[in-house]
Amino acid sequence: MEILFDEIPSLDLANFTSGTEMQKAEFVKKLGDAYQNIGFVAIKNHGLSQELQDRLYQSIQSFFALPDEVKGKYEKPEIGFQRGYTGKGKEHAKGRNTGDLKEFYHVGQELSNIPDSDPLKSEYPANIWPEEIPQFEKDANEAFRILENAGKSMLRAIALNLELPEDYFEDKVAYGNSILRQIHYFPIENPDEVPADAVRAAEHGDINLITLLMGASADGLQVLRKDGKWIPITALPDQLVVNVGDMLERLTNKKLKSTIHRVVNPPKEKMNTSRYSIPFFMHPRSDMDLTCLESCVSEENPKLFPDATAGEFLEERLRELGLRK
Repeated sequence: MEILFDEIPSLDLANFTSGTEMQKAEFVKKLGDAYQNIGFVAIKNHGLSQELQDRLYQSIQSFFALPDEVKGKYEKPEIGFQRGYTGKGKEHAKGRNTGDLKEFYHVGQELSNIPDSDPLKSEYPANIWPEEIPQFEKDANEAFRILENAGKSMLRAIALNLELPEDYFEDKVAYGNSILRQIHYFPIENPDEVPADAVRAAEHGDINLITLLMGASADGLQVLRKDGKWIPITALPDQLVVNVGDMLERLTNKKLKSTIHRVVNPPKEKMNTSRYSIPFFMHPRSDMDLTCLESCVSEENPKLFPDATAGEFLEERLRELGLRK
């Protein structure tokens, strides 16, 4: 019987990382059930302190408060906006032309952490740090490392749920092309001056393997349930929301669901307020093979996707989002 969740399930990551064999097995099962149904869970004991989250939000609020011409110094369209600043309305959802009502800042792997022998060192652009916010570099790099480690634990649980070796994803995400995205859904002083169909983030699926989202500063995130109903996503202050991305859905031939979600506009009288959000998009290495797992293909569930590497799929999606020409 199909379950329709009214809210996303909550799990304790410590049950997987340091619990008994029974607790670990129960975590794997509950995670698989959620990801096959709604594609989202909320987890606690992920390692990211509230103090660090607060510092990071303070840094990004200070950055986004800078004048547009100052922020523009850190905008790099020549690298597909994959590092540094992306200005207001530059990104739109797949299949849309109207830009989202947001601006954001991207942080990726620090090149100094990648061994010289790894070809990825020459593949990634260097991070760009705003000189006006000196604390931002330290806080963002620390959050990146903690979220990457939490993501690796989640992927180990996912591998076991798929009856793969627990370390299946380890070499595929080592120094992967992950992105920490600091988002500002900027205030709209006159809602009548923006396109009628403009929203903070139009309905979309994430590109990557999994996304780990620390608590946003305001409501607005919604997920599309199987029966077509939009339900609000809420998490406790000590939780991260972790959802399946398109790459993992593709790898598992839709066994695990990359659920469509969106960030809706607030009521008109609150459009002049800001909303901040910090997702960590966990990407694999560009050479990861996303060919559907044989165990997820059958006569009843035929192969749904053509073969592609993670790098090829990412480039295709960046063009669809208007970030690559």
